[in-house]
Amino acid sequence: MALKNRWLALVGLTISVLVIGFDLTILNVALPTMAADIGADTGQLQWIVDSYAVVYASAMLPAGLLGDRFGRRKLLVTGLAIFLGGSVLGALVSTPGPVIVARTIMGVGAALIMPLTMSVVPTLFKGAEQTKAIAIITVGLSIGLPLGPLVGGWLLEHFWWGSVFVINIPLVVVGIIACLALVPETRDPSAPTIDPVSTVLGILGLGALIYGVIEAPNEGLTDPVIAGSLIGGLAMLIALAARERRQSHPMMDIGLLKNPAVRWNTLVGTLGMFTFTGLLFVLPQYLQAVQGHDAFGTGLRLMPLMAGLIFVARAVPPLTARFGTRPLVIAGLVLMGASMLVGSTTDADTGYGFTALWMTFTGLGAGFVMVPALDSALAALPKAKAGTGSSLMNTLRQVGGSVGIAVLGSVLNAVFTDRLDTSGVPAQAADAAEESIVAAQGVAEKLNLARLAESAESAFTHGVTVVLLVCAVAALATALLSFFVLPDDRKARQAAAEETPADTRVAEGTPADTTDTPSVPQVAKGAR
Repeated sequence: MALKNRWLALVGLTISVLVIGFDLTILNVALPTMAADIGADTGQLQWIVDSYAVVYASAMLPAGLLGDRFGRRKLLVTGLAIFLGGSVLGALVSTPGPVIVARTIMGVGAALIMPLTMSVVPTLFKGAEQTKAIAIITVGLSIGLPLGPLVGGWLLEHFWWGSVFVINIPLVVVGIIACLALVPETRDPSAPTIDPVSTVLGILGLGALIYGVIEAPNEGLTDPVIAGSLIGGLAMLIALAARERRQSHPMMDIGLLKNPAVRWNTLVGTLGMFTFTGLLFVLPQYLQAVQGHDAFGTGLRLMPLMAGLIFVARAVPPLTARFGTRPLVIAGLVLMGASMLVGSTTDADTGYGFTALWMTFTGLGAGFVMVPALDSALAALPKAKAGTGSSLMNTLRQVGGSVGIAVLGSVLNAVFTDRLDTSGVPAQAADAAEESIVAAQGVAEKLNLARLAESAESAFTHGVTVVLLVCAVAALATALLSFFVLPDDRKARQAAAEETPADTRVAEGTPADTTDTPSVPQVAKGAR
């Protein structure tokens, strides 16, 4: 393929993953607007965000194998088309249920797009160009994360809430055209077959577990459906792990977690995603509903959190080469914990300057946790397991984010409902007010109950402080755990850095060997 066409194809692939980055964060600033416009309560808002992440995490494992067997370009275009269909549906509907369905469809598409985008890169580029191409795609995904709140906020200032779905349509169409016109078809007929039982166990198990966590504050843990969902979800996930351990070619190679560097760095990165993604669900609602900022202003005010993460991502490589992963991760966890502990003193009258300060340091800490932990885990993988190992790690990190939204959102909902004072409010109106802070403010305005509005803001703010306390304790506890169990990889990194470029280059083998992550070159370098 001509050089120009290969790089044009890369532009299309990068746009494809940029959309995924958008949709991981773009809806967060739209949540208060959607609560008001389509009547979504807190549980439904959690599902609007989590339905995408749950399916994305669960379906990512078989996606690479499907591409290997049936054609990587074909499945990538299929994923983009599914994502396009979900976006169109999301823009057209007007009630919470169909929005959740649309987000679920988009999650299926995203699960195909991400691993298959990475798997087609080796068919276009080799050697140093391949490393550069993977880095460009990674930047595209990373840029999408902070741009999501900004773009979403701007769209909501000028258009209706469905515009956060419409923005995907032209980008996905460009990606489809680029793939059809410029990306060659490749497949690996010798790839293992898909295990439908494991796929179903993963999707249903994670979905049932998340459902139980989200709905427990409303129905109670003793409710048969909730208890059944929690127990059944855990049972299916345990059955999945047991089944995968018996497979000769597992989709989810649990055996890789026997390596301490892989196991503990993956756990730390997953806990980092738990906290960071949960905060991205809670904070936009606080900034809009309590602080009174508009959607675009909220997107701007989330930038300290995102900027800290991005800044550290650029600074981490030389620091890990010098000090190793362990001290950076521990320092990042302590910084996250301390920052959120400070943030937990927030009240309804707290100014943004204070909020921006602790958000900045939380983002810095998150960067020191998630970036080096993922890199160290990838570097510890055997070369032959780079694809399946990175898929496992990405899946677990997405699961951590999904559970973070479910758990922290449920904590917020439970505290808000418990602290909201609805005395003197008609029963039907009181029930409506307890659905979300936006609903409570709407009831207060309709019935001219200033006291209810004040109580709603106070109750929600108290919920945010409890969430921050939970996150702080989790971060500090993980720091303590990391001190005892996280391996010191400083000598291994220094030895790897002294190797020649020829020794550290990824072998130009079959495309099937590179199926997921942007850190494959680092895997080869550190897996000796």
